[in-house]
Amino acid sequence: MHTQYLTIIDITQSAVSNNVYRNIPLALVNDHAIRMSVMTAPYFWHKHPNSDESFLVIEGSVFIDLEDRTIELFPNQLFTIPKNVIHRTRPNGERSVNLTFESGDITTVRIEGLGE
Repeated sequence: MHTQYLTIIDITQSAVSNNVYRNIPLALVNDHAIRMSVMTAPYFWHKHPNSDESFLVIEGSVFIDLEDRTIELFPNQLFTIPKNVIHRTRPNGERSVNLTFESGDITTVRIEGLGE
């Protein structure tokens, strides 16, 4: 049995970070991962060719930049990006914390040449 099962995971404790960007694997559920992202700076433009990605904001607010628009998510809001859609995330303010739900074997492809 995997060590995450039958274990309480305190996401408040996991969110303690002084890093610019921290991506913390919290749990595996079937073939999907639940991760927590703690951001104080933008993540790079990228896409995931093999997985959709859902974001659930826990603290602060998060901008999700798409090629044609920007979405802002606040605590308790969920947004899903289909696979192969180019995007980046960035905190609105000093820090944001969100959960992501995605395939456990997600592939991230960096996209060069898009603006800041």
